[in-house]
Amino acid sequence: VQLQASGGGSVHTGDSLRLSCAASRRTSSNNGMGWFRQAPGKEREFVAGINWRGDSTNYADNVQGRFTISRDNAKNTVYLQMNSLKPEDTAVYYCAVSLSSYMGRGLTNVRYWGQGTQVTVSS
Repeated sequence: VQLQASGGGSVHTGDSLRLSCAASRRTSSNNGMGWFRQAPGKEREFVAGINWRGDSTNYADNVQGRFTISRDNAKNTVYLQMNSLKPEDTAVYYCAVSLSSYMGRGLTNVRYWGQGTQVTVSS
């Protein structure tokens, strides 16, 4: 399985970006999916997760209310809409497929990782 992430870029504080992640085959139909990020010198952290049906989501506290995760199982794709971006959101963003039907917050919940896409927010 390959996960191809796209949509990253360089923006300013308050701007928006939409990340997409397409799976190479129908792997996500029964699995949770999500997004993690890693800033320079920091550990990879959970950002958002969505269950296999797309009707249950969870978010890290520092993105709650600004980011929205969604998925389209017909396209094997998960999205992350990021609004009101802040400089502290700067990181490489990784999409992930969960081991289960739900995406938990721990790295050990991940079965597959995408290659990452850079998001840079300047003030």
